[in-house]
Amino acid sequence: MEVLLASSSVDGGISCWDLNTGAERLHYKSCASPVHGLVCVGQRFIASSQLRDAKASSGSVFYWSWHKPQVEVKSFPAEQINPLAANSEGTYIVGGGLSGGIYLWEVASGRLLRKWDGHHTRVSCLVFSDDDSLLISGGGDGSVRVWSLLKIFDDYLTQQASHLYEYNFMEHQRCVNGIKAGYGGHNAIIVSASSDKTCKVWSLSGGKLLRDIVFPSEIEAIAMDPVEAVFYAGGHDGKIYVAALHTDSPNSKNHGLHILRSFEDLSKVKVNCLEYNVSRNVLISGSEDGWVRVWDVGPGNVIGKFRHGKDAVNNIVVVRQQLYPSSQNSSRRRGSLLPPLEKYAISTDEDTDTKTVLGFQETNSKSMDATYHISNVINYQIKELQQRGSAASEMEMDRLKLEYKKSLQMVHQWKRMYENLHQFCVNELLEDGAEAGGPNRNST
Repeated sequence: MEVLLASSSVDGGISCWDLNTGAERLHYKSCASPVHGLVCVGQRFIASSQLRDAKASSGSVFYWSWHKPQVEVKSFPAEQINPLAANSEGTYIVGGGLSGGIYLWEVASGRLLRKWDGHHTRVSCLVFSDDDSLLISGGGDGSVRVWSLLKIFDDYLTQQASHLYEYNFMEHQRCVNGIKAGYGGHNAIIVSASSDKTCKVWSLSGGKLLRDIVFPSEIEAIAMDPVEAVFYAGGHDGKIYVAALHTDSPNSKNHGLHILRSFEDLSKVKVNCLEYNVSRNVLISGSEDGWVRVWDVGPGNVIGKFRHGKDAVNNIVVVRQQLYPSSQNSSRRRGSLLPPLEKYAISTDEDTDTKTVLGFQETNSKSMDATYHISNVINYQIKELQQRGSAASEMEMDRLKLEYKKSLQMVHQWKRMYENLHQFCVNELLEDGAEAGGPNRNST
């Protein structure tokens, strides 16, 4: 079963519907989320940053479990966090601050693992690549920056590099309102939308601009077709534009270059957010009038509507709820959901080593050093697990099982490489021996 979540910038809570039947499942209370501030963390729980009074000295991030409408965990970062993003496994949450800073927390412990200067002004949007190896951020200064998490977690690379980002795309003239990443990790394409009425298509493999598309209206939201043939752009004029990603299209009187067509509802209200649902092959939009609309992208017709409230819908998220095992529900009832996010990083030697291992590791490390390092970290993690609640321990155990599986795969890979190398050396020795003992060894 798939559920649809929607939120707004006022304290209207989070609406939750069954996407197939249209039935409202639960309404989560006390949520006033900024744009891109609503995420589902590893399909385990809901997280949202919160808009606060301008005089407040810190920000706030709230957690909700799936079966309770009340906020279960409240965190108060050092500054207001607007966009949030979580990797696919739900091990990390990343937040973008008003100052331009980017914060990366470990979910299970709440630790602030890294904080770095991302943009000169506020961070406006954040998204992970499909393989979780890259983080792409957009800023109020119009820049799009690509960050390698391997470099972010590597202290040596961080100290040696003149800058942390992999790419810094500066072609937008105004705030970046949305970013979508395709498939392929470092070889993917990304699309960025801006208030300068353009969407730009970028190549991560080449680090260059592939296509610059000018629209009749400011673009607030984008969604990408799963086969990456087209993308959808929601405008301030209430229209949803369909633009070509790769194929050339002629210029027309009704639309600009590479814009194939557009569709709209009779209301003609500003489109704030878009999400493409692959399983039903529909496009979902959230609008300024408080309605969530489901579109059949073929004819461009509305085939379903959900009422969130009177205020503008600025976030929508689609989640496959069957991914939540019932065993997790019982663990949530026994204890707290998860620890809150740290306000500041703890910079001790032991903590730094642990953080590095919890991130991304180089596969060509010295085996003895790696074994010693990992054993220390595992002992440290065992002590921590004994002090955590059941929910955090369960998430950590899932992560450790995944790491164990990856380690086994690496061992098998090295074993195959060793066997191949051994066989190669044996064959070479046999051939050399045969040549040395041959009757015509010194003949010309």
